Amino acid sequence: MTLAVRYTSARTLDIAPIETSAPGPGEVELAPAYVGICGTDLHIFHGDMDARVSTPAVLGHEMSGRVVRVGPDVEGWRPGDAVTVMPLRWDDSCPACRSGHQHICRNLDFIGIDSPGAMQQRWTVPAATLVRLPGSLPLDRAALVEPTAVAVHDVGRAGVRDGEKMVVVGGGPVGVLIALVGRATGADVRVVELSAHRRLLAEQLGLIAWDPADVDVPDLVRDWTGDAGADVAFEVSGAAGGVDTAVEVLGVRGRLCLVAIHPKPREINLHRFFWRELTLVGARLYDRSDFEQAVSLVADGTIPAERLISKVVSLAEAPSAFEALEAAGDVMKILVECGDEQRGDQA
Repeated sequence: MTLAVRYTSARTLDIAPIETSAPGPGEVELAPAYVGICGTDLHIFHGDMDARVSTPAVLGHEMSGRVVRVGPDVEGWRPGDAVTVMPLRWDDSCPACRSGHQHICRNLDFIGIDSPGAMQQRWTVPAATLVRLPGSLPLDRAALVEPTAVAVHDVGRAGVRDGEKMVVVGGGPVGVLIALVGRATGADVRVVELSAHRRLLAEQLGLIAWDPADVDVPDLVRDWTGDAGADVAFEVSGAAGGVDTAVEVLGVRGRLCLVAIHPKPREINLHRFFWRELTLVGARLYDRSDFEQAVSLVADGTIPAERLISKVVSLAEAPSAFEALEAAGDVMKILVECGDEQRGDQA
């Protein structure tokens, strides 16, 4: 038996024992060390994904931990190895998979949403999902590899190049990570964010952040770019106003990368797309190369993961952490500690 954080119904989580078994062929049993709570987890908590999530559901897909046991036919892994998980299983037969885009498989199993996630003391996953972590990388920081991989994929999908002007609309965890990855790519970056706390953190990380309630963002972009407009914008806010801002700041042949999940259709200024020959790009999840690059960026400090961690709570405190994240204004990333790394529970 192992303890797990389970979603049972809208706004209801419990901590309950669940059955465990030895890993089967091709599987590995992990001891999760830290699991991040992300926006998708909050959507599940609110009951917005009940049509997709089977209850009781063990949550969590942003994680780090160590191998405990390996199943038959598993090679290259041994107990004690530090790992994270790329939480995707695909069918390898649908049109998306056959075209090489397995991460958007039509029948994708997103582990932690469609199947049990990492917010438990022991977790069995396919060995193929493991991504190795350097031994020098603290496991709390390594829990931010998954959202960093999202940012790496987004910046890659948008085709950000050295010297380009880049605007990120929404300065939450993923927005800040996109800004940091874009900066590392060589872009000149501006972040648009309503929360004073998040703007301050962005500024402490060396980014320039604007308050859209206090300034005219399109005017500032025109001044900044010599009236040319931004080369690329990322919509990470999930708000209708964020969409408007992201479109408005773009210059001729600018690219808009849609990152946020919008729960309902949004109006968009298509005339602007016609008039300036804009491009809209969707970005969803990541592939293994994105994950491996994210590991490097977190490990070498390009992504200062420790600065983005607002709080670490125990497994028993996870339900209250979800409630704390709803306020969101003064919180970036909360991690759930599933074991005691100092005592060696993860080995």
